[in-house]
Amino acid sequence: MLSRRHLLAGAASAAALHAAHPALAQAAPPAQAPRGFPYEEVVRRARELASAPFDASIPPLPEALAGLSFDAYRDIRFRPDRALLAQGGGPFRMHMFHLGFLFRRPVTVNVIREGMPTPVLYQPNLFDLGRNRFERPLPINIGFAGFRLHYPLNRPNVFDELIAFLGASYFRFLGRGQAYGLSARALALRVEGSGQPEEFPFFREFWVDTTTQGPDRATVYGLLDSSACTGAYRFDIYPSVETAVEVTATLFPRRTVTAAGVAPLTSMYFVGENDRRFSDDFRPELHDSDGLLLHTGAGEWIWRPLRNPPAKTASSFLDNGPRGFGLMQRDRTFENYQDLEALYHQRPGYWVEPIGSWGEGKVELVEIPTKDETEDNIVAYWEPRAPWEPGQEVVLAYRIKSVTDGAALHPGAKAINTYMARPQASGSSEPGDPTARRFIIDFAGGELEYFLAAPEQVQVVPSTSTGRITHTFVVPNEHTRGFRCAFDVKLEPGQRTDLRCYLRAGGRALTETWTYPWAAG
Repeated sequence: MLSRRHLLAGAASAAALHAAHPALAQAAPPAQAPRGFPYEEVVRRARELASAPFDASIPPLPEALAGLSFDAYRDIRFRPDRALLAQGGGPFRMHMFHLGFLFRRPVTVNVIREGMPTPVLYQPNLFDLGRNRFERPLPINIGFAGFRLHYPLNRPNVFDELIAFLGASYFRFLGRGQAYGLSARALALRVEGSGQPEEFPFFREFWVDTTTQGPDRATVYGLLDSSACTGAYRFDIYPSVETAVEVTATLFPRRTVTAAGVAPLTSMYFVGENDRRFSDDFRPELHDSDGLLLHTGAGEWIWRPLRNPPAKTASSFLDNGPRGFGLMQRDRTFENYQDLEALYHQRPGYWVEPIGSWGEGKVELVEIPTKDETEDNIVAYWEPRAPWEPGQEVVLAYRIKSVTDGAALHPGAKAINTYMARPQASGSSEPGDPTARRFIIDFAGGELEYFLAAPEQVQVVPSTSTGRITHTFVVPNEHTRGFRCAFDVKLEPGQRTDLRCYLRAGGRALTETWTYPWAAG
């Protein structure tokens, strides 16, 4: 655990800061305040922390908080009239998250004013406890589980939730008109591989600065810890129609790290058009994301529809100098979800763009079976090929955008629908070959509408790593202003294959490359 010196070092700005908000700790004013809280200070602390033994202990919570149910915990809400940062006159407001339920590890949160960090102190009157009643007063030093920033994102006179940091190293954020779905993390360890359980790095301390970076930009610094490594993080947050977060990380391995997940994204895929095993619901589709999009170092765009698989699976996409990857929610049609509460059609995709070269490695997609929509079962991240060694200083930078449908990410046509069926004529009652499958893909956008006047020029180009393709066709789809293609694949029983498909005209690719794994029954 960090010492009190680490928690409070540099905290200052006495009576004036305390008067602005009583939840901010008092400290003696310094002789001369620095102009800004430097990222290098967090790097220094992360370096020092890496040289100390890892301490995973968590202060015990009062049973009244530790035993809260999900609904009871959700009933504890920060009072908007107690929001921090309001006195500075800027566009950001900060609310704190209470400890309890699954969120039992306290994190120190500091506010930076005039270049000086001051810890936010817990006070019971910061929260509305709802229907919860506690027999004994909660300890005054209990701390917080995390925080969130609000901003006039959708209307100029309403402070909407913009970004939240809650639990381990998780954070999520929104653009205009979006509703929360998937999450991002600072770092993932051993998600898939090595035969050991996954490790969840966590933030010990945050510093929030909304005064020195410009009127529409907030900066959050974080001190990360785990048994494998420590890290200093800087999040520069730019609210917008598609909010962007620029991430800078400096990591210090405590031991050899061979399965690091950089820029990890976590999402949910339960039921979709290409996976209807659990369909006893009036809602046709249930997912936060419907596909993984990749932009390779070689310039190829790849679309991989997501699945709810029968068993945990991992798909690897080897690359050198990736240009981007992300989990997307392309389907924006309400009728395909029919959910008035979850608003799946408004959930964002997160698109990760490396800043600088990440070298050799792979994008890893992990899909885990789930029997309902309450569990996150999709993880995607970049895994470097070279392990991180103790004594090494690993520096990474990237940008994450909360995109609506990703239509502007690349100019080619996109795969907007994926279906699977028995390879037989429509309406036929024949059972079909169980070792064969028909894959049907709708491509739209790009130049495809141009070719509707001459559909004979468009060719479907499928391939399979195992087995053989027995039949193909491509036809115009006036409903999407694009083309529908299909191909039949035959495998031997028990065989597995990786499928690929795209459309071309005159030797030139018109679409991104669709890819999908399949195993014969």
